[in-house]
Amino acid sequence: MRGVAKWIWIFVFFAFVGGFLLVDMSGLVGQAPVTASTVVAKVNGDEIPYLRWENLTRTMSQQQEQQTGRSLNLDERRAIEDQAFDQLVAELLLQQEYEKRGIGVTDQEIINAARYAPPPQFYQTEAFQTDGRFDPEKYQRFLGSSSARQQGLLAQLEDYYRNELPRAKLFSQLASDAWVSDERLFQMYRDERDSARVSFVAIRPTPAEIEAAQVTDAEAKAHYDKYKDRFERPGRAVVSFMSISRVPSAADTAATVARLRALREEIVSGRSTFAEVAIRESMDTVSGPTGGELGRGPRGRFVPEFETAAFVLRTGEVSPPVKTQFGWHLIKATERKGDTLALSHILLRVTQSDSAATLSDRAADRLASATAGASEPERFDEAARSSGLLVTQLAVQEGQPARFLAREVGGVSGWAFSGPQVGETSDLFDDEFAYYVARLDSLTPGGVQPFATVKEEIVGLLKERKAVETLVARGEALLADARSTSLEAAATRAGQRVESSGSFTRLGFVNGLGYYNEAVGTAFAAPVGSLAMATTAEAVIVMRVDARTEATRAEFEAQKAMQRDRTVQALREQKVRIFLENLRREAKIVDRRTEINAALRRQSVQ
Repeated sequence: MRGVAKWIWIFVFFAFVGGFLLVDMSGLVGQAPVTASTVVAKVNGDEIPYLRWENLTRTMSQQQEQQTGRSLNLDERRAIEDQAFDQLVAELLLQQEYEKRGIGVTDQEIINAARYAPPPQFYQTEAFQTDGRFDPEKYQRFLGSSSARQQGLLAQLEDYYRNELPRAKLFSQLASDAWVSDERLFQMYRDERDSARVSFVAIRPTPAEIEAAQVTDAEAKAHYDKYKDRFERPGRAVVSFMSISRVPSAADTAATVARLRALREEIVSGRSTFAEVAIRESMDTVSGPTGGELGRGPRGRFVPEFETAAFVLRTGEVSPPVKTQFGWHLIKATERKGDTLALSHILLRVTQSDSAATLSDRAADRLASATAGASEPERFDEAARSSGLLVTQLAVQEGQPARFLAREVGGVSGWAFSGPQVGETSDLFDDEFAYYVARLDSLTPGGVQPFATVKEEIVGLLKERKAVETLVARGEALLADARSTSLEAAATRAGQRVESSGSFTRLGFVNGLGYYNEAVGTAFAAPVGSLAMATTAEAVIVMRVDARTEATRAEFEAQKAMQRDRTVQALREQKVRIFLENLRREAKIVDRRTEINAALRRQSVQ
């Protein structure tokens, strides 16, 4: 043994060091630096590079910012990150399915599709239209032109069809057998158009009766196991935050309006054109660089205050300052044709004065330096005490912005669910109203909740159902009394109240009865004028069917073809949607975003 001990220790040494390096450099414990080669997810073993996800997120964020004319906060960016991640996962799952089914696309198929089935947006391109309609000849000529090659359009079309054609083939396979019989169509037609009206008595359990019902742990666990998917919940967190206000004062508003009046005078006097001032001054990042142009169109494109001011302008006239939810505007009517108006505008948002903004910025810098992404909870409290800031605690839900005093607290929710540890403090972030720093106090991950978490909810549900079951005898007694006298008289003797439903269909929610349950079904099954009883999850219902209107076969036949087209299309879309949902549900997806975000935070403070 002593003779081989040296080699055993050498093996142990290299195994330990090698294993440490493997774990450290592979990122298995989240310590490796995030690089272009880092894997953000694995889908059935196939990898999605971090860089691809980040690039798609950046592209989608830039598009959103161009549409909104402002920067995105952390909540909005997180939503886009989720959207980009889901898109990449879906694309990879589809690629795997194409390979499994042997679905491919030839060069000739791409050429034919590009020539004769242009992408939908091309139909709206003015260069390809004649008299307001898509002109295939113009499109064909452009495809054969040198401009199409120089602009890279042909390569873009090839990429487009290499993605779209396999998708279309797969969806065609999935939905090719979608069909619905005449009788099923007629039943669907009746469900939408048959109506009933009932008078009813709802016998509901009292809180004491519900509390008295007995539910065993085994019953609650059996319900959980059967309906586990119903207990999927978004993540929940509790955060503490403090803020430094950036809300402008009345003097800031007055200064903004005065600035706009001065700009209007500059334009009206002829010293500068409207477009020149818009390019120089407008805070609308979309229209500003183009001289403030908003295009031509009828009413309904803008908020009411803007349109009210715009549509009274004469051609070439510039409005006085106009206030909307987006800020203050100067509006110019550049052209009027009938009910359509071509408009341009200059937007100024009300912001703090330079001196006030400087004070806020300095206070925010001090706060950021004091907390600086700390992992020790007490540093947050110390910063609050030293700066004299109020600490507020908020409960936030994943995917929903945090709200305080009826206003969104931009970015808090997005940060809370991006991977920080409990007790960790955020970096400084801001919106137009304030600077914020937050601390994560508690975190409950989203997904299907453990039985222990939802046990109380399940017990309450089952207690109510059991309490309702004990009321069936009372319902039967009231029904028998009503049959011998009347529903109203029986209700009075039982100390109950008769309610009227109003007209409803099989598919609509009915106050007092509920939605798509035994009571609604009974209203359409019992003869008009008869009395009947039904039990729902919330009550025992004794009802009288007062009236019913039924759709006719002739009405159905008159619209059957159109209904079949709609229904078959909906069935095809449903089959595809269910397939894609199952594809993702059954896939083995390893999502590393949380640990990558944590690694990025560590890198930023090192």
